[in-house]
Amino acid sequence: MAKGKHAEVVLTNKNYLAEVKTRNHFLTIDQPTTSGGGDNGPTPVEYLLSAIGGCVAITLRVYAEKKGWNVGKIAVNVTQKEVLTQEGVKKWLEEEISFENKITEEQERRLLFMAGKCPVAQMIKGETKIETTIFKK
Repeated sequence: MAKGKHAEVVLTNKNYLAEVKTRNHFLTIDQPTTSGGGDNGPTPVEYLLSAIGGCVAITLRVYAEKKGWNVGKIAVNVTQKEVLTQEGVKKWLEEEISFENKITEEQERRLLFMAGKCPVAQMIKGETKIETTIFKK
């Protein structure tokens, strides 16, 4: 049997409010009021951006610690961008990474390379297969 992470998402009867359970944590997903939601939590895209930023920061911390580098606090700002082209709407993500402590050019080069090794970012960049089924009670 395949191992893996798990999240259960239940969309309530309150417009777009969803309740999420993962391990022993509970989260809320919603849409802003301007989109018909109650603004009771981040949107799915905001959670995705947070997951990428968190994963990149953790990946960089693990690498810096292995190297014995004291980079201080790591901040990762992830933004979804979009532009309308003749082919339609094109979307991409931009990451801005900053470190509390000064780093050398070599450290910057290595840390930038390692940011791309974050498992969540690799899932987004790669071709992670999604198998969808409908569970019948």
